[in-house]
Amino acid sequence: MRRASRSKKRARARRLSASEAKAVQAAVNQGKRQAREVLELRQSKPLPEAASLNGLLIAEGDSWFDYPFNSVLGELENLSYEIESVAHKGDTAEEMAYDASQLAKLAGLFEKLDQRGEVPRAILLSGGGNDIAGNELGVVLNHKQSGLPAVNEDVARGVIVGRLRVAMASLIGAISELSRQAFGRKLPVLVHGYDYPVPDGRGYIGGFWVLPGPWLEPAFRLKGYADMNERVRVMIDLIDRFNEMVASLPGQPGLEHVIYVNVRRTLSNELEGKRYKKLWANELHPTDLGFKTVAAEFHKIIATLPLA
Repeated sequence: MRRASRSKKRARARRLSASEAKAVQAAVNQGKRQAREVLELRQSKPLPEAASLNGLLIAEGDSWFDYPFNSVLGELENLSYEIESVAHKGDTAEEMAYDASQLAKLAGLFEKLDQRGEVPRAILLSGGGNDIAGNELGVVLNHKQSGLPAVNEDVARGVIVGRLRVAMASLIGAISELSRQAFGRKLPVLVHGYDYPVPDGRGYIGGFWVLPGPWLEPAFRLKGYADMNERVRVMIDLIDRFNEMVASLPGQPGLEHVIYVNVRRTLSNELEGKRYKKLWANELHPTDLGFKTVAAEFHKIIATLPLA
């Protein structure tokens, strides 16, 4: 009996001290505030009368399509598109192209839509940015004190025109075959090349501790580039090279259904008054307004395509 009595005592919740009870209550209240903020954010965005008014889209990509709270896809949903996505933040173009498990997820999505008798209006692709950011960026840059151009021509060409063009073409080839198998034809594939970022050292929510980023500033600092204007010019050069590579894909044999979406100059890299921060949340990702302006460029092109 004593043993059972002790067991009952142990089963009772321990009485919290005043400070512990206060901390728990504060946590509960914080959770309530977060829930209200999320609901207010959702209510502030217009809800379309019909989610698929402008058709169904399939998406594969990186954080521009899969970012916390908002993304290009989120803004397209606000424009009455229905989205089916396997995009995942942090993915590289090479992972999307060559990782069998990645392609299996995409194949599963195509099969699911085929079984439901749904045909997408287009397929959206966002990839390559992670392949030239972070440690990879440092490889492309010559050191400031070397006397050489900031961008190593041979390395940049090898990475962008060589490696990434092959990866992007392979990925689009896989997507196109999945489309042909599931829907009997190659659906339009829309692919973009990003906009001009500012290497100011900002990561996700500041990028401190375990939060991601920064992705650009460390490489510039390591290679001796302290002047922000020079950093911006280098990123213009690299992003232009990347866009030229992406723009070279449409019209190639087997890629006649590919459409390049030029989103350069939709955001801002204007340093004066730090105006760029209105459209860039950090070094790699737009703000809500930035995502909205990028999504508008996709919408312009999708709107010219026939509904499935």
